[in-house]
Amino acid sequence: LIGRVRHGEPRVVRALAAVYRPVLEWSLAHGGVVLGMALGAMALAGFLYFQVGKTFMPTMDEGDLIVQLEKLPSITLEESIAVDTRFQKALMAEVPEVLGVVSRTGSDEIGLDPMGLNETDSFLVLRPREKWTVPDKEALKERIRQVLEHFPGVAYTFTQPIEMRVSEMLTGVRGDVAIKIFGDDFEALNRTAEALVGIISELDGAQDVYAPRNEGAQYLRLVVDRLSAGRLGLDVDTLEDDLRAQIEGLRVGTVYRQARRYPLLLRGPESLRESPAAFAHQYVVLDDGKRVPLAQLVRIERSEGPVAVKREHGKRMAVVIANVTGRDLVGFVEEAKRVVAERLELPTGFYLEWGGQFENQQRAARRLAIVVPVAVGLIFLILFSTFRSVRQALLVLANIPFAMIGGVVSLWLTGAYLSVPASVGFIALLGIAVLNGVVMVTYFNQLQAMGRPVERVVREGALRRLRPVLMTASIAAFGLVPLLFATGPGSEIQRPLAIVVIGGLVTSTLLTLVLLPVLYRRFGAPPAKESAHA
Repeated sequence: LIGRVRHGEPRVVRALAAVYRPVLEWSLAHGGVVLGMALGAMALAGFLYFQVGKTFMPTMDEGDLIVQLEKLPSITLEESIAVDTRFQKALMAEVPEVLGVVSRTGSDEIGLDPMGLNETDSFLVLRPREKWTVPDKEALKERIRQVLEHFPGVAYTFTQPIEMRVSEMLTGVRGDVAIKIFGDDFEALNRTAEALVGIISELDGAQDVYAPRNEGAQYLRLVVDRLSAGRLGLDVDTLEDDLRAQIEGLRVGTVYRQARRYPLLLRGPESLRESPAAFAHQYVVLDDGKRVPLAQLVRIERSEGPVAVKREHGKRMAVVIANVTGRDLVGFVEEAKRVVAERLELPTGFYLEWGGQFENQQRAARRLAIVVPVAVGLIFLILFSTFRSVRQALLVLANIPFAMIGGVVSLWLTGAYLSVPASVGFIALLGIAVLNGVVMVTYFNQLQAMGRPVERVVREGALRRLRPVLMTASIAAFGLVPLLFATGPGSEIQRPLAIVVIGGLVTSTLLTLVLLPVLYRRFGAPPAKESAHA
């Protein structure tokens, strides 16, 4: 570090040049073979591309866990809390990794996160990883599932805090796959949803498959005796308004306390809302002041109905939610579509839409299908303005598909999925591959402008540009090594990007040094007149 600086080639570069020189000579002597091998590698990469799994985003281990419970829709708030309490006690007694549980049942005060009284989000407070008795989070989930087997009638699924919020904002559901069933008949929607749950549950990789229960809520239906009401001078609308005011209340004003406003409601006593018998024995006051028992005017019937009527695109909708584990998301959905088409006959007028994280993946793929060609087109314009030659601009762009070979092969070898981070890696790889091509072709053109023959240009230029090309690739690759071996939170998102870029740099650099001189000699050298004039 403190000695005199030597301007000669370092030993490592001289050793690499000694290896590269015979490889270059052989490549130039067997240009057709080299080109054929490169095209064969591209064909292999194209085949492996369809073998690589595809998903939206890798599942990030946030370090926390949420268990979402869904009970029968007809359950009361008190009973729902009692079930949650029993689950929490059993969980903390049988799963030592759980230090505590914080639960939320029903909708919050603001109403931005609507939930029924039968739905609970249980946030698990976990012990540090070094104190776990299970190897990973999947084993922890399996142990929690064993606890939940003792709670019949309770549907459940697993998620994480950030993952849950992102899924709700992007797709409106919490799950990897959401199958939306559209139709007009409410009962047929529920039957179709239950049939779908049975089919999807049998698929390899399906986990925590369920359809949110949307039936079984208890209602009191008031059937008005129109003849009796008419004899007393009552119409149905007036009677409905009076009874609604007893239950929901009639807003008569607003109370202001400091900076907050409170609505002032006038309504019947609490006993009317808690006891159907008390509601049936109340009296209706007529315009002349007489009181008539409600039982003389209406017939009260107990019935079951939906918890909520969900609509999308103006049509009623039911949802089947599933998580996917052990396989890629797109492959799972493709198999599910095929099996559902074979085994499920939809009622007339019904149709399915596939959403959840799969919907995000499809949306991202469509967007990349537009963005990437536009980016390549802009790069071509910049290259053309630099070289003033369509052939040389295309020659540099030819590095891009060859650079993709290493990225696809590395994804296949490591078992990683093609996701949004991996796609970003391919875009970054595109830029590095073009940069290496520009370095080589620019120097070739400089030597060509000096009047040297093409054979000498490609040999001397390739050897002289060996060091810059290797430095460009190695610096980028070494900079991504920490992401490749990272293990902390968020490493699942970073790793696919590093795998693609490092793997792609290997083939990109190799083909730039070996194939590009062959292609330049054949297609990229300026015409003879141009060279003589220079």
